[in-house]
Amino acid sequence: MKLKTPAAALLSLALVAPLALLARADSQPLSGTTGPTADQSSTSKQVYGLLSDSRYAYRPRALDDALSQDIFKRYLESLDGGKQYFTAADIAKFNPYKTELDDAIRSGELEPAYDIFAVYKQRVGQRIAYARTLLKQNFDFTGDQRWEYDREKAPWAANTQELDEVWKKSVMNDWLRLKLAGKKPDEIRKTLDKRYATYQRTVDELKSEDVFQTFLNSYTNAIDPHTDYFTPKTAENFNQSMSLSLEGIGAQLQRQDDVVVIREIIAGGPADVNGTLKPGDRIVAVGQGKSGAMTDVIGWRIDDVVAQIRGKKDTQVRLEYIPAESGVDGKHAQVTLTRQKIKLEEQAAKAETIDLPAANGEPARRIGVVKLPAFYQDFEGRRRNPNDYTSATRDIAKLLAKFKADGVDGVVMDLRNNGGGSLDEAVELTGLFIDKGPVVQVRESGGRVTVNADRTSGVAWDGPLAVLTNRGSASASEIFAGAIQDYGRGLVIGETTFGKGTVQNLADLDRWPANETPRFGSVKLTIAQFFRVAGGSTQHKGVVPDIAFPVSVDATEYGESTYDNALPWTKIAAVPHTQYGNFAPLLPRLEALHATRVATDKEFQWWSQDVTDFRAEAAKKYVSLNEAERRAERDKQDTQRKERQAERKALGLALDPLADDAADDGLGANERDIVKDAAREKLADKRPDPLLRESAAILGDAIDVLGNDRTLSAQVLPVSTMPGRWAD
Repeated sequence: MKLKTPAAALLSLALVAPLALLARADSQPLSGTTGPTADQSSTSKQVYGLLSDSRYAYRPRALDDALSQDIFKRYLESLDGGKQYFTAADIAKFNPYKTELDDAIRSGELEPAYDIFAVYKQRVGQRIAYARTLLKQNFDFTGDQRWEYDREKAPWAANTQELDEVWKKSVMNDWLRLKLAGKKPDEIRKTLDKRYATYQRTVDELKSEDVFQTFLNSYTNAIDPHTDYFTPKTAENFNQSMSLSLEGIGAQLQRQDDVVVIREIIAGGPADVNGTLKPGDRIVAVGQGKSGAMTDVIGWRIDDVVAQIRGKKDTQVRLEYIPAESGVDGKHAQVTLTRQKIKLEEQAAKAETIDLPAANGEPARRIGVVKLPAFYQDFEGRRRNPNDYTSATRDIAKLLAKFKADGVDGVVMDLRNNGGGSLDEAVELTGLFIDKGPVVQVRESGGRVTVNADRTSGVAWDGPLAVLTNRGSASASEIFAGAIQDYGRGLVIGETTFGKGTVQNLADLDRWPANETPRFGSVKLTIAQFFRVAGGSTQHKGVVPDIAFPVSVDATEYGESTYDNALPWTKIAAVPHTQYGNFAPLLPRLEALHATRVATDKEFQWWSQDVTDFRAEAAKKYVSLNEAERRAERDKQDTQRKERQAERKALGLALDPLADDAADDGLGANERDIVKDAAREKLADKRPDPLLRESAAILGDAIDVLGNDRTLSAQVLPVSTMPGRWAD
């Protein structure tokens, strides 16, 4: 089998997970589940061949009885991670499969996976039916009961009576949330009955391919946390997310009840240019071309509707819809749109500036900020035209050029929650800040180590630099931050990163039989481990910041260290690289200035307190079902929010646009008004960001200190050649 190798290996998002089949109100499958297909049988065999071969997999594992038991455990977790459906008796009946799943995968005879799923589906029906009957009664919220929502380590329920108690408390919590939000009993019953019916439909309408993907991911994830199987449809979506582009009409869709609704119109797309459609419009039928038959899509799952609407550039699609202002029985309208290539600008790099006022005799500073959500690259576009393709590095180079023209004093690269992306992009982006040199070392399964380097002379930005990270910064983000730190090119500020130090590549399972139409999907498999130029791995340990902010998420709760089968930390030899600076002598001064400033920074203090409160609440792993207690907590939060907003006004700080709309409404994402919810999501991006501002201030401090203390500057920045010029 040959691997389909794109222009670069992929450092995929740290949080990519297998499709979970636990019923959720925001996933909307369509047709009934059947058994395994012939193509799935063939795919299973191919995936086994790939993952057991050391020529492809970095850490191949024999598919034996031991691994079979691991797959069994992971499959049950993917179906019922909260232990809310299966009983101990069910698990006992499944136990013979523990050592049979390896044989099923090798042979392609996948009936055991579907047998287990059939029981799961039956149990969901029973549980949902029970939950709906509970809605006929009233609940007592005056006692000391509590809903223990974290059941990962709980034993399987001994019988249905134990599950009844679990579900009763879950329903009580759902009811109480809505009651605290001001809903009346009849409205609560209606909302929850509809919600639970949606849960039921979600599982009833799962397709065979959904079950297959979940089961096969129980195998791939048993190899390592970042090896995943993608169906053809999932693979297509993954590639679109990497390229930040797709071919369609330029509308973000969301399912609500039985109808797909327009959540947002993408600027510059066909729907935006046409001007007919608007957020809130409900799509009821889709037709292909100017005269193709209209297909009713009411009740369809959203990915099937999207598949009908997307299509090749310059082709036409007709949509029949009910305008947002009309009722559900309103008059239908129709529009014809010509599909075009849509750029997903929301995930592209963006720039802003932060003005730091003059203080303590130091001049005012202007700091440029680049926010990068992912290391994206259009691999196909680069292959077709290497001079014109979507790329994070190309986009950021333009932003840096504008910063230089505007005369900013320093640049902060904001990589918070950037889960990774293209390895090439991590290397090339680093090259915008260093003048040639190694960026990352890559060790393959056979032990061979190659060095990926920036080989282009010159830099796009030679001035002061900082990198802002948090626990969600992973993979490619860690390569970039680690290289900047190893070169002494800039400061790393924030939280220790995720700790993902492995490289993934896409293996196209349709390439080997040369299928014209995708049938088998792809495997994103781990092919190598990366190491910093200084020799250490980011695996488990991540990149430790030079200036640390309070930890928002503990390493035992989130990150590579939480995976039971993640690769261990290790180290290899360093490779020669330029040391532009050594910030160690400067850090005590920066820490002191930082501590003094945040001690009186209201926004930073509020954020720090919120983190402390959140972690304390999360550590409990339960919520009270006592109404008076919950209402007191809610009132306290409401009062705190109002007091903070009033204090913002008094101090002349930027107001929180969501201060009056932050209370829990008890609703799920698909139960809210879609137009208002989308608007609220936009406002969230405009909330005060004390961490970003403090990062800019720390960078400003570094510029000021090094500019005023020539002795210290000589210690910190001994290299006089570019890049790395922090003070004149």
